Amino acid sequence: MKGLKFEPLLKSILWGGDKIISFKNLDMQMPTVGESWEISGVEGNVSIVAEGPYKGRTLTSLVEELKGQLVGEENYQRFGNEFPLLIKFIDAKQPLSIQVHPTDEIAQKQGKGKYGKTEMWYVMESDADAKLRSGMKSQLTPDEYAAKVEDGTITDALCEYNVKNGDVFFLPAGRIHSIGAGCFIAEIQQTSDVTYRIYDFKRKDKDGNERELHTELAKDAIDFTVYPEYRTQYTPAKNIPVDLVSCDYFTTSVYDLTEPMAADYSELDSFVIYITLEGSATLINEEGEELTIKAGESVLIPACTKEITIKPNEHVKFLETFV
Repeated sequence: MKGLKFEPLLKSILWGGDKIISFKNLDMQMPTVGESWEISGVEGNVSIVAEGPYKGRTLTSLVEELKGQLVGEENYQRFGNEFPLLIKFIDAKQPLSIQVHPTDEIAQKQGKGKYGKTEMWYVMESDADAKLRSGMKSQLTPDEYAAKVEDGTITDALCEYNVKNGDVFFLPAGRIHSIGAGCFIAEIQQTSDVTYRIYDFKRKDKDGNERELHTELAKDAIDFTVYPEYRTQYTPAKNIPVDLVSCDYFTTSVYDLTEPMAADYSELDSFVIYITLEGSATLINEEGEELTIKAGESVLIPACTKEITIKPNEHVKFLETFV
């Protein structure tokens, strides 16, 4: 099997911008596109194959049919027919709400589904003044947190970062966070859409109403631990994989290639996803089948594929992630 590309699920959102359509080189117009769901198994938002012999099929139907051949035997035992990752591009023209996601345990306890949401951000070419928030900078009790939400000072307790292309933030479930205006981000997360909105800067929707807050649910979900640093530190390098994040839900590296290289997945019992950030390349599997990827595209490589040769067209930069 060659890799699978999917139709993007574009989300017009109050805070969205205009970067995604041009980044993905789409011949269309759509206002305030905040997110492109690249690969999704979320019920009601399941990705559809864009080309090839499986064109028109849903990702869920392919998992049901191909099972471990597509996702890996251990992953199929663990997740069944639910595809375990959700891949997005996010363009924030306005700041997103301050929010938190529960762990699997908390989500189940609160009746929000089987899975919580651990995620990571890779910052792409954002505005010069783009900022985001991640983690607590001062210790709070749950009651002090609730009081700060009430009086609008919760932002004072959070770490704020000026961001640039290549910055990485790991967001384990329970870490309070917010994407700021001007940020353009690739996001990898658990397959879950459970979000607790903590503070929304008192803005109003198109009907003049403030959006619902989830102060009490968030109180139980927040990890109030204070850490010295929330930005992931790594050393960029060319023509080798550079490890970024490894956790129970995904492992992610970044590749910045100007030379061909072979990726050996013979010992890996998982699908692999490439999220193309810059440039383009040709992917060649062990059967000699070729697939071109370019900036703005994401491709799902089935678990039954054991080697991929990556031939950059001058230059390619992409994220590799698997479970």
